[in-house]
Amino acid sequence: MSDYVRLEVRRTLRDPGFVIFGAGMPVLMYLLFTNLGPDDGAGAWRTTAMVGMAAYGALGAAMSVGTGIAEDRSLGWLRQLRITPMRPRQVVLGRAVTSSVTVLPAILAVLTAGAVSNGVRLAAWQWAVLVLLLWVGTLPFTLFGIGNGYRLSAQTAGVVNVGALMGLAVLGGLWFPIEAFPVWLRTVAEYSPAHGFAELGWATTAGHAPGITAVAVLLGWLAVFGSYAVTSYRKSARTV
Repeated sequence: MSDYVRLEVRRTLRDPGFVIFGAGMPVLMYLLFTNLGPDDGAGAWRTTAMVGMAAYGALGAAMSVGTGIAEDRSLGWLRQLRITPMRPRQVVLGRAVTSSVTVLPAILAVLTAGAVSNGVRLAAWQWAVLVLLLWVGTLPFTLFGIGNGYRLSAQTAGVVNVGALMGLAVLGGLWFPIEAFPVWLRTVAEYSPAHGFAELGWATTAGHAPGITAVAVLLGWLAVFGSYAVTSYRKSARTV
């Protein structure tokens, strides 16, 4: 399976679109959002936005695995994989591992921009924990993307993933603080998967462990998206 994972990682990282939009776009958005307007009191916002945009880039990279799966289905690649010695579980696991590797460039690019361009300063342990939590926390969204890939056509999966990414980012407060939302929407946002994910990073930059609520919300969505990925794969197995 390791050869399969290396193949998929190389395929993804060689895609110019992934490099530009997966890693470059979040960095560009972060620098624009944090360097427009006066500098008064911008330090805290630059740190908060750094986490939000790193989370946004990670979500985009994680869910994009679904578009790749849908394209492979349309090209017959998944049918070819089914006649190899690899078991179906290994194929799905290989895709999940591939996604976990390819989210790192997006995370590291935004964090580097925060440190180098915006002067964000954190303790060494905070940087390390921040990368680790944002990396591990993408698993629910990887499963969501995998579910879309096995259930939808390539064109539909791409549209759904982009739409879901935008919706999750806005609702989760990755672009704008949820404190600016109406009370009812703020309540909904607090239980959204993207907000729970970003809370892992915001808690780290604040110097304390993530809250129980944020962790519970993320675990709950992990179960939901995991079930969705399993049922989608089973449905695909009957038709591919």
